[in-house]
Amino acid sequence: MESTQSLKKRLKSVANISKITKAMELVAATKMRRAQEIALASRPYAFAALDLLANLTLLEIERPELLKKRKLKNILYVLVASDKGLAGAFNNSVFRKFEHYIQQEKHFNISPNIKMFDFVAVGEKAFQYLSKKFSTMDQSMVLKKFTQAGDYTTPDQVEPLADFLIEGYLKKQYDKVIVFSSHFKSALKQESLTREILPVDFESIKNTIKEIIPETGKFSELIKEQNISFVSEKKIKEYLIEPSPKIVLENLTKHLVFMQIYHIILEANAAEHSARRLAMKTASDNAADLSENLNLEYNKSRQAGITNQIIEIVAGSESLN
Repeated sequence: MESTQSLKKRLKSVANISKITKAMELVAATKMRRAQEIALASRPYAFAALDLLANLTLLEIERPELLKKRKLKNILYVLVASDKGLAGAFNNSVFRKFEHYIQQEKHFNISPNIKMFDFVAVGEKAFQYLSKKFSTMDQSMVLKKFTQAGDYTTPDQVEPLADFLIEGYLKKQYDKVIVFSSHFKSALKQESLTREILPVDFESIKNTIKEIIPETGKFSELIKEQNISFVSEKKIKEYLIEPSPKIVLENLTKHLVFMQIYHIILEANAAEHSARRLAMKTASDNAADLSENLNLEYNKSRQAGITNQIIEIVAGSESLN
């Protein structure tokens, strides 16, 4: 049986860890609530923006470059993860989604038209993962990383990422942009999603809307409230565009793509804080269980020591008699 001194040290260590994880749980819960409010509050605007973006793809007019599909030669993959750890399976779920997509599509092995695969890392953990996994591939590289976006992302913090993706597509550096990120569904559930954001396509936007509509809560009926009908059927809305459709649509499409990227980052932030709060709560519960078991073991060890001392005293007394 382990000595009482050793058990005391272990109990003290477990108690200190429990205090740290409990404090981190409270901090993560506070950040989670704030991130949830921002992400949920942005959903009506994001849905309306995606609705408008989808309808623009159906108009019989000269389309901006962001709405045009090209022959697929270069693909850009964007991985959205966290800057910090201690978030449970939050990052690994995104990485598994990405690896599954690569294996399913088999781009790296059998696609004759694909010449290059590039990556953009959003978050330090995404950069570390991509650098380690694809460091030996000459045809692939991490073009850029975006980190330290903050606990509550602002449009100004997302603008460099959106500009980089849009400008690269306009300059034909890549012909498709696919984002892998986490979506906040509830405080206990986060879901990894794959979204094709460039080129802007009706079907991809329709699938995005279906994915991000919550199952329950005040936003579950948002499609009906906002009269978003394109999920079930294509319905072209009429627009009066001045001074010219081409100029307006070029700027409008850029802004709507930016809003789509911004909403992805907001959802990922809310999911990250939710995952971290749950991970810290689990750690605190485990520390409490371990402390209880160690206390029981300590008491047994202490009682055994007292019993041995009593036996020695009685044996010594009897030997004297």
